[in-house]
Amino acid sequence: MPQIHPIRAIEYSLDAGSDLSSLIAPPYDVLDERSKGALLETNPHNVVKVDLPHLPPKTVGPDEAYEGAAATFTQWLREGVLQQRQTPAIYIYQQTYDVNGQTFGRRGVIANVQLQAFGAGSDGLGGIFPHEQTFSAPKADRLKLMKATKTQLSPIFGLYADKQGKVGPLINSVVENTALKPSMTAKTTNDGVYHEVWTLDDPQQIADFAEAIGPCDAFIADGHHRYGTALNYQEELGPFPEGHSANQCLFVLVAMEDPGLVVLPTHRVLGSMKDFSIEKFKQAAAGKIAVAAFEGDLAALEAALPAASAHAMGIVDSAGNRFLATPAKADPLADSHGQMSPAWRELDVAILQHLIVEQICEPTFCDADAKVTWKFPHNLDEVEEILNDDGYQVGFIMQPTPLEAIGQVCSSGELMPQKSTFFYPKLATGLVVNPLS
Repeated sequence: MPQIHPIRAIEYSLDAGSDLSSLIAPPYDVLDERSKGALLETNPHNVVKVDLPHLPPKTVGPDEAYEGAAATFTQWLREGVLQQRQTPAIYIYQQTYDVNGQTFGRRGVIANVQLQAFGAGSDGLGGIFPHEQTFSAPKADRLKLMKATKTQLSPIFGLYADKQGKVGPLINSVVENTALKPSMTAKTTNDGVYHEVWTLDDPQQIADFAEAIGPCDAFIADGHHRYGTALNYQEELGPFPEGHSANQCLFVLVAMEDPGLVVLPTHRVLGSMKDFSIEKFKQAAAGKIAVAAFEGDLAALEAALPAASAHAMGIVDSAGNRFLATPAKADPLADSHGQMSPAWRELDVAILQHLIVEQICEPTFCDADAKVTWKFPHNLDEVEEILNDDGYQVGFIMQPTPLEAIGQVCSSGELMPQKSTFFYPKLATGLVVNPLS
């Protein structure tokens, strides 16, 4: 990826090893008024007061909201709630969490990455690639906040392939050294994730990490809009001097080989279809998708998918009836999307969108020029809740997108459909802030 840099970061002013649980927050775009209020009730200095000055998230607020966030941030610096480091540093970041009764530890590096347009790198360094299509939510909100506060408050989640195994041992030498205590710890109440951060300010140690990471391509797992905002900030307010932090972007970099990296499925619930029924769906899908009734609850249906087929999906209708769906052909998108790579055509989310929705559901159940509406729940309870709402007729239970498919598709210069991946857990906001002034 482009060169990584240490950060003269802004941090909360606490003693080494102090707990930051009441001060950090989940990413702004997963919060609402209630969850924001709960964080501020716990601690009025919680970073959410600055990071989410306007609700709902991803909408543009009045100038006064962003000016108020900047004033709060400046006041916290003046009062010593926050302070800027004198010595630039990179950080090792571990998140410990549970999924399906199993405990994982995901390890990464927090550093600034040199900004560049999406695409291949140069001078022997890797490039930066988006991994999926994104919705056209406005970047104006984040840009207004970035201009007002002159900071990048939350990191981009980046993946890279540590094919030569150079970075992993460097990270492990820090985390597994019992003589080194984390400089920051926290636990997020919304997901029970335990966060640990080690600060590295030794120039040789930083240089070792920069050399090991340098040749790797980076794929943005989460934060496409925020990376685009950093590019827009650089373009609108620059040019900046060489080495200026506005020419860089705050990242958490995690190796695809990391044993703690887990990808969970994002399910789909479809609506706005007229006279939908499974029987009509079966008839329209004949020769394309095989549909069989399934005896068992949604959890059993989800568990049965991997053994049923590489591309098996579960179906549940608004009456709670459950079915197992499998494509009738080994390469079901070959005829309609033959120009795409085999890796892209084998994505379950691509098969759902471009075969099931575009070739079956919309022609059968929607008026001309009308489109199916979508929701993207992460768990089975949310699927059932959405199906109880008016306007949504059918849910599809998906398998996780394989990690290797991400690199294959991105390396082909292609983008996955929206919400193809759910990297759990989310990164915390407020551990490290990148100052842009």
